[in-house]
Amino acid sequence: MTRDLSRLLRPRSIAVIGGGAWGRAVVSQTLRMGFSGAVWPVHPSAAEIGGLRAHTDLAALPGVPDAVFIGVNRHATVELVAELAAMGAGGAVCFASGFREAAAEDGSGGDLQQALCRAAGDMPVLGPNCYGFINGLDGALLWPDQHGVAPCARGVAIVTQSSNIAINLTMQSRALPLAYVVTAGNQAQTGIAAIGAGLLDDPRVTALGLHIEGFGDLGGFEALAEKARALGKPVVALKIGRSAQAQAAAVSHTASMTGGEAGARALLERLGIARVASLPELLETLKLLHVTGPLTSGDLGSISCSGGEASLVADTAHGRGVRFPPLTAAQRAELRAALGPMVALANPLDYHTYIWRDTEAMTRAWAAMMAPHLALTLIVLDYPRADRADPSDWECATAAALAAKARTGANVAVVATLPELLPEAVARRFMEGGVVPLNGLSEAIAAAEAAAFIGTAPLPEPPLLPPPPSAPSTRILGEAAAKAALAAHGLEVPRGATASGRDAAARAAVRLGGQVALKGAGPAHKTEAGAVALNLAGEKAVHRAAASMPVEEFLVEEMIGGAVAELLVGVVKDPAHGFVLTLAAGGTLTELMADSAALLVPASDAAILRALDGLRIARLLDGYRGAPAADRSAILAAIRAVQSYVVENADRVEEVEINPLICTPARAVAADALIWEAT
Repeated sequence: MTRDLSRLLRPRSIAVIGGGAWGRAVVSQTLRMGFSGAVWPVHPSAAEIGGLRAHTDLAALPGVPDAVFIGVNRHATVELVAELAAMGAGGAVCFASGFREAAAEDGSGGDLQQALCRAAGDMPVLGPNCYGFINGLDGALLWPDQHGVAPCARGVAIVTQSSNIAINLTMQSRALPLAYVVTAGNQAQTGIAAIGAGLLDDPRVTALGLHIEGFGDLGGFEALAEKARALGKPVVALKIGRSAQAQAAAVSHTASMTGGEAGARALLERLGIARVASLPELLETLKLLHVTGPLTSGDLGSISCSGGEASLVADTAHGRGVRFPPLTAAQRAELRAALGPMVALANPLDYHTYIWRDTEAMTRAWAAMMAPHLALTLIVLDYPRADRADPSDWECATAAALAAKARTGANVAVVATLPELLPEAVARRFMEGGVVPLNGLSEAIAAAEAAAFIGTAPLPEPPLLPPPPSAPSTRILGEAAAKAALAAHGLEVPRGATASGRDAAARAAVRLGGQVALKGAGPAHKTEAGAVALNLAGEKAVHRAAASMPVEEFLVEEMIGGAVAELLVGVVKDPAHGFVLTLAAGGTLTELMADSAALLVPASDAAILRALDGLRIARLLDGYRGAPAADRSAILAAIRAVQSYVVENADRVEEVEINPLICTPARAVAADALIWEAT
């Protein structure tokens, strides 16, 4: 169900229920931020709260409130929410705790949270156990504590599950305009995705940042990503935590490699939501997106007055999704004209310090670097601390950066290698002039990488396949049964037969002819159990091998020759993110190379091929050092077959693994298969 959050987030009237310190804080801070609408305190006995006349109850209000802060105990909160919903209020923030988050200590917490949702009905509710939100655009604060938000005309929005992190983010001194900071609390009714979608509706919001502990409504996040694309507003996320459920039963390599982390990464990549690793990276990425929007590529330019800094920039970017392309002939000509013959021209560029204090010369040199093919040019500047040094000598650099931006119209960022060496007052000047002030070199590179990911993200994938609830009991299909089930969906498997007893296994090998593989039925990890023998030829060899195995049931199959490479193809049900498809180096290389990529089912052919290209083993698939290449179409068909099986059997599939998928110049054959399913 989609609820309209516009009245709650952008209210014209606010009611504040509760007269304690929290209620007084909401009233006083809303007034201090200059909210132009009505503020109505509600208290049964107080005459005034925060200097405003208090109303005895909701029925005494002069109108129906758009937004309500409920700062009373949890049982009264449920009753008030029901009353507000009945009178047609726009929405409420539920500050009280003691709901689902306290279920371990108080068995009634979960039931009370359900009662809250029933009471709310169609009316949107944030929380419970929630600090509420700050609207810095309209001065509307349903927020019971201190904050550092300054009024702004346009800016970024941030949603977080942590109220304390929200407070800390408001205290940033990085010149980032905060349009909204919203806490989600327990997300009993309204989750992060729905809140984010409501914030994107505001045309004054330029970008959205999410701090996510766990995904709840996968469909909601898909809808959020679709809305963000339609509005052209980028989304960046800091995702923390891991899904213990997805790691609980690591029967296969796939499960141990996947876990919750791979599912989260695959989900965000699929949705086109950039992922960052820290709160500073989140803030700097939002700042970059606020000024430039998504970047068209990861091609960067860098300018600094030190060779050490130029090397530091290059090293910091190493292994990230950005690059510093060589200078073009036009760049070289303009830089040589601006800097003379003594400077070695390169990207990153050390322009030396002899033009320092010559603002026009600095402007010419920096503008020469800002070529149209670069998505962003970084100017490395660390300002001295004003309490122990004189920063006035850096005015020439500030002016030159602003002038170069104005002259070229290029995307330009001033980057302090140390976050604290870019004063907020200077950063605000840069923001006003369209130059991005980035605090910290590593944060700047991460921000550029994230903005480039958003700007170059592929078209959206088909709707996700949501996972069913966890099964109470499971079973592992035997290899022969697993191969038969997958073959029915188009997977190529070796010719073979099952056999009961050693003599039958030997006779089956004779019928197949040539070299065969003998496998004992039963163990999930046959090699470790001594239940695999390969390259057997003749009845006696098969009989001896069967006699050495601790089983009486066997699978006899043809040996697949001509392998170019071996792959692992696996799917694991991840309750938090859907069905995670893992592609990896297979066979004996699975543990050695730790070379894998994760997607979510169903993945498009284009996404699968991109994932294969991203593996280190892709060089083998393409034909390494003159060797023949694997048949990519056959590999793709095998992966499609696995996906098809999972989609058709999603109600019971827990895990599927092919390892190895033997890739030859003409075939892709599943030499081993595992299916783990609910019973």
